[in-house]
Amino acid sequence: MAFDPTKYEDWQISEAAEANMPTPDEWRDKLGLEKDEVIPYARLCKLDFTKIIERLRDKPDGKYIEVTAITPTPLGEGKSTTSIGLMEGLGKRGLNVGGCLRQASGGPTMNIKGTAAGGGNALLIPITMFSMGLTGDINDIMNAHNLAMVALTARMQHERNYTDEQLERLTGMRRLEIDPTRVEMGWVIDFCAQSLRNIIIGIGGRRDGFMMQSKFGIAVNSELMAILAIVRDFADLRKRLDNITVAFDKRGNPVTTGDLEVGGAMCAWMRNTINPTLMSTVEYQPCMVHAGPFANIAVGQSSIIANRIGLKMFDYHVTESGFGADMGFEKFWNVKCRYSGLKPHVSVLTTTIRALKMHGGGPKVVAGLPLPEEYTKENLDLLEKGIPNMLHHINIIKSAGINPVVCINSFATDTKDEIAMVKLAAEAAGVRCAVSTHWADGGDGALELADAVKDACEEENNFDFLYPAEMKLRERVEKIARVIYGADGVAWSPEAESKAKMLEADPKFDGYATVMVKTHLSLSHDPAVKGVPKGWMLPIRDVLIYSGAKFLCPCAGAISLMPGTGSNPAFRRIDVDVKTGKVKGLC
Repeated sequence: MAFDPTKYEDWQISEAAEANMPTPDEWRDKLGLEKDEVIPYARLCKLDFTKIIERLRDKPDGKYIEVTAITPTPLGEGKSTTSIGLMEGLGKRGLNVGGCLRQASGGPTMNIKGTAAGGGNALLIPITMFSMGLTGDINDIMNAHNLAMVALTARMQHERNYTDEQLERLTGMRRLEIDPTRVEMGWVIDFCAQSLRNIIIGIGGRRDGFMMQSKFGIAVNSELMAILAIVRDFADLRKRLDNITVAFDKRGNPVTTGDLEVGGAMCAWMRNTINPTLMSTVEYQPCMVHAGPFANIAVGQSSIIANRIGLKMFDYHVTESGFGADMGFEKFWNVKCRYSGLKPHVSVLTTTIRALKMHGGGPKVVAGLPLPEEYTKENLDLLEKGIPNMLHHINIIKSAGINPVVCINSFATDTKDEIAMVKLAAEAAGVRCAVSTHWADGGDGALELADAVKDACEEENNFDFLYPAEMKLRERVEKIARVIYGADGVAWSPEAESKAKMLEADPKFDGYATVMVKTHLSLSHDPAVKGVPKGWMLPIRDVLIYSGAKFLCPCAGAISLMPGTGSNPAFRRIDVDVKTGKVKGLC
């Protein structure tokens, strides 16, 4: 039974649907899992991927469906809602479908955007657990990450306070000679806390730590979250946790978590994160949650582990990538698929009328404030001018050898003529286009989308990577800038170019993935520039080294790894019913 989402909030829809949500034992029977493959966690459960993948290793994979989007507005354009609605639509067709989404970060949940559980009748439940910690993966990642910083700063303090002889006698440690001006790692917290972007630590006396400049990032940007997204098994996780570059010594050599002898303890903190959590749509399709969001400042993908077992358990497995196709899909295509060896059957491009109007020159959208009327009333002129942004993203996906399906995530304010204009443009570009009202109508509203995706899955595609693995870093960035973003080229700062040359000359960085750091609000590096900008260069100011994940991360423009909290954040509307203890106000 679909709820009227104009009358009920998401947390109320979730609460009603939770009454009939399958228990861990019921999921085990429904999915044909063995008893020891399901790990109960309150009303939820984790799935023991090692046991499942071993038992099903000879079973053919199902259809692999990725969901992405055009360049979003600050409010987001509904990739998670579309992913869930698509699962519900395929479920309505009687198909064996499931998926994997990324875990919600406390930053957006308590800020402007809200939770990433979908919405309306295309919702993941239970929404409270999903939005507020789930089974503890992000908390475990925060603890493991910050333990590495504890190890580093304590080591720096003790090396300052002791002679070489004392250090060896008292601790058994050799001197690492860490350069305090070249500490790569910072601390993490799972909130949008702009006041922590630049900090000074160790203020006080010699017993109060090593005084130096430091920083915080948001937890889901941690290299440890990136590692969780791309590892294949526990042994892979443990090995990578010893290889993280925390700082450099005074001779320019990397200081790793292995040098600090902290990798094992970090792995102990992360031991439970390796298995995906199983949740449910409001129409009771299974959906795993594993790894984190933010494809602008992180890899922004659900995990390879979850996708591997999902393709064994389901005939149709749906996953999503963060933000637009220039960010999330590009990383899914050239990083995740290269690491996993898995080939997608189709990509769904989520599109909204209101976002296309903004790209056509509509007024600024401010998160937390009502939309200007240009976005809620028919305006074919703005829409026509914004459609090139959708066509650009279609071409990005086509560059991977995939013919996408465009999903018009329809709002009640969309008019018949506006929808017809978008469908005509998509079909003229040679792709399928479906209108979906899953937010309002659940699976019944996603049947057109489900049918289009099912048909697309039956077609052969020519999936291939944008660049060969042996291509050097600067050549890769040049190709991404020109083909994916539409730039005229790349402008490297002297510091970034010097670092890139050093990385290209060192064979140990051969084969590292290229993970771009760039705003998601524009195809360019400038979030204020909409549509399809022309005549611009992509500025690269730094290259971050994630040696555990084996990522090199070129940073474009002034983007920060710690988002800020806005003036009208969601936490103002979240509370607890003191009679029942239930959380209300999540959306």
